[in-house]
Formats: sequence, C-alpha cells, structure tokens
Amino acid sequence: MKFSGKAWKFGADIDTDAIIPARYLNTSNPQELALHCMEDADPEFPQKVTPGDVIVADKNFGCGSSREHAPIAIKAAGVSCVIAASFARIFYRNSFNMGLPILESPEAAADVVTGEQLEIDLSTGTIVNKSRNLTYKAQPVPVFMQELLAAGGLIPYVMKHLSSSE
Repeated sequence: MKFSGKAWKFGADIDTDAIIPARYLNTSNPQELALHCMEDADPEFPQKVTPGDVIVADKNFGCGSSREHAPIAIKAAGVSCVIAASFARIFYRNSFNMGLPILESPEAAADVVTGEQLEIDLSTGTIVNKSRNLTYKAQPVPVFMQELLAAGGLIPYVMKHLSSSE
C-alpha cells in the first residue's frame, strides 16, 4: 500500500481528546467526527486538511482514553496515514482495527515539517520526503495488517472472510 500527501506536524503526547474532543462523542458518524478532527490541537485543521494528507507527530500519539472515535475521525477527515515517533498501544491497535494506516518513524517525526510532500510505502516502511529529497525508514507493516487496512478494518475483514467460507 502506498500513499502520498502533504504533512501536518503535531507535537508529543497528542491524546485522543485532542484528536476528537469528548464533547463530540455523542455521535459515531464518521463524517460528523471528521468535522472536529484535531480541532483542539489546531482549530483550523478540519478545514485545511485535504484527502491524502498525512499527520506527522512526535512520541506517544493517541495516548489517553481507548476510543475508536479517534482513528475514525482521522480517517474520515481524509488523512491517508499517521506517522509518529511512537503510538500509545491502544491507539495503535484501534487504528488497524478501524482501517487507518500508521507507521512509527522517530527520524521522520523529528525531521518532517508541515507542508512537505511525503510518499509512504507501508510494505517497505519507506517514507520519502519529496520536498527535500530525503528518505526515512519505518518498520514495514506486516502483510496481515495490510490486509486489514485494505479491507477497511477488522470488521470488514472478518465479514469478508466469513462470507467467503460459507
């Protein structure tokens, strides 16, 4: 799986309440959540982000409460991938379950700035900064996790395999 888009840089310890504030958790509608994605970290982000863009953040992205709303909001906002120095464990798992591609790359997280154009290859873990002709490495996403992402998340993946086994 490959993606390309403009980077949006965030700092360390971006918690799930900054990703999708609790005041909006009265809905699970992805389009409604997308309207408020990252607004407590950057109030203009929901209006500025365009399909295919990439969130780049420092360590511990997605810390805080265990809510699936966070990766759903990011994905519905059109973000193609999140790159961070590290992810909170529950956010990491929820992202794949909801079909949101993520990569850990401390080097890219430290170096990339907002507005740079990135190309990402999940199968090789390669991140290319097209704006400055730099390449960063991340751990490649395992084939099974790529299959989850391609299916749109865990539930669509399971439903597809259940229907094909009948």
